[in-house]
Amino acid sequence: MPEITIAEADERRAQDQVLDVREHSEVVEGMIPGALHIPMGQLGSRLQELDRSRPVIVVCRSGNRSARVAEALDQAGYTADTMAGGMVAWQGAGLPAH
Repeated sequence: MPEITIAEADERRAQDQVLDVREHSEVVEGMIPGALHIPMGQLGSRLQELDRSRPVIVVCRSGNRSARVAEALDQAGYTADTMAGGMVAWQGAGLPAH
C-alpha cells in the first residue's frame, strides 16, 4: 500500500475518492472537502459506497488507521493509498477542511 504526501493528496482529491476513516467524534474537527466519511469499524458493511474503478485516498488522524484500511482495500480489489501524517498534517499545512 503506497503512502502519499498531503501535497499529492491535495492534487489528486478532485479525481480520486477521499475516504475518512476516523470516528464521528474526530471528524467534527474538520474533514477534507468532498471526503466520504466511513468510520473504520463500519467499512466492511459499507464497501459498496466506494467506486472500485477510482483510486481511494484513505485518511485518518495521523496515518496509522488509514494504512491498515488502505492495505485491506488493496486486498479487496481497490487501488488505495494512505495519506502520510493524516489530518494532523493536512490541517497543520493550512489545507482546506470543513
